[in-house]
Amino acid sequence: MKPEDLQALLAEHAGRSRVPGAVVAVQRGDEITEAAYGVLDNVFGYPVTVDSIFQTGSITKVWTATLIMQLVEEGLVDLDAPVGRHLPGFRVADAGVSAAVTVRQLLCHLGGFEGDIFDDHGPGDDAVERYVAALSGPAQQLFPAGSLWSYCNSGFVVLGRIVEVLTGLTWEEALRERIAVPLGMTHVVTSPAEAITHRVAMGHLTTPGGEIVKAPMWAMPRSNGPAGSTLTLTARDQLRFAKMHLSGGLAPDGTRVLSEESVRAMREPQASVPGLEPMQSHCGLGWGLWDWPDGPVIGHNGGTVGQAALLRLVPGQDVAVAILTNGGDFHGLHPLVTELLDELAGVRVPALPVPPAQPPRVDPRYFTGRYECATFAAEVVQDADRLKVTIRPVGPAAILPGEDEPDAIIAVPLDERTLIGVTETDGRHPSYTFVGDGDRAEFLHMGRAVPRA
Repeated sequence: MKPEDLQALLAEHAGRSRVPGAVVAVQRGDEITEAAYGVLDNVFGYPVTVDSIFQTGSITKVWTATLIMQLVEEGLVDLDAPVGRHLPGFRVADAGVSAAVTVRQLLCHLGGFEGDIFDDHGPGDDAVERYVAALSGPAQQLFPAGSLWSYCNSGFVVLGRIVEVLTGLTWEEALRERIAVPLGMTHVVTSPAEAITHRVAMGHLTTPGGEIVKAPMWAMPRSNGPAGSTLTLTARDQLRFAKMHLSGGLAPDGTRVLSEESVRAMREPQASVPGLEPMQSHCGLGWGLWDWPDGPVIGHNGGTVGQAALLRLVPGQDVAVAILTNGGDFHGLHPLVTELLDELAGVRVPALPVPPAQPPRVDPRYFTGRYECATFAAEVVQDADRLKVTIRPVGPAAILPGEDEPDAIIAVPLDERTLIGVTETDGRHPSYTFVGDGDRAEFLHMGRAVPRA
């Protein structure tokens, strides 16, 4: 792909989506093309360049999973052993789960306990240790471990603590010594003190009135680092990580970072994921897996306070796409991802779901009710032949700009277990998957399995 073509594509889609600043980098074989757009900070107006660093958010989880797989290769971790074998004294709220939940289940978001715990345990080197030690209170069990996929940040912090205990390093030190340095990365940071020595992006949020404003903080707590709160890098360095996974675990200089066996194992389906496109169909060991007609794709998305990122790999084509942004409508960049994967790898991304012209007849009582988790509360009520879905942020999410009284989304059934919004929101029709075999759903599933209140 020519640089000028990539630049034009990025400018078109980022401008339409009101993204303040972004970098996109694509790789096919050994050829890398990059483009930058917009500003790092909409107050001071510093331009984004290809060497600007952005937060990568939950894409970090694949890095943490890679560290765990290195320890598996060294004989220090057994994926199917209880976490407590590697972390003596490990406890969540449920004693039985504390004793039995496995490393594999945490890697696959199958732990079943509350995942959105963002308590700040300070900036010190013991932040992750203190976070894990405090889980016995807030990490309430939502469903039996292993029974349902539900996105779990707290489980990945536990995995980061395993890395610390078994390497004798902080998670950040292990990340640098075992991944970043061997891969020749030059723009990878994990703290504000490091970030200010680079061209660093600031996150932006959208107010209820539609104004794009600077986020109230730069980063989330260090204690959530292994799950994605702090890792900050360039799109090119993100591609170095991707290329290692595409090259069977080898660094550009031939250094082996991960075995071919581990690389393959991370891509194997471990759990099915409820939901519709753009959600992945399955979860691997850290990776999200998309089983599309034109070939399998692996990847992950990431989001922090006002920043969002995307990474997609097409193993069969030796292609990778990395996008880093600092606000605006990230979902609006879906057409950009679609164009890039089609041009670079011949992979056509399935169309996003839309409301049916004639919605199926289902019992609305299956859906209606209130659902609550640590970060939001949702209410589904019947309104004639349609349903209304209202979602209110709670806890740490409530401090961010948003409607005091959010608008209800008018939704119709897509099938007997799914509702879909009749109008587009942030570039797509929102969909809501419900889980449960009885007369009433037990969970609303939006990436997280949110229990009925």
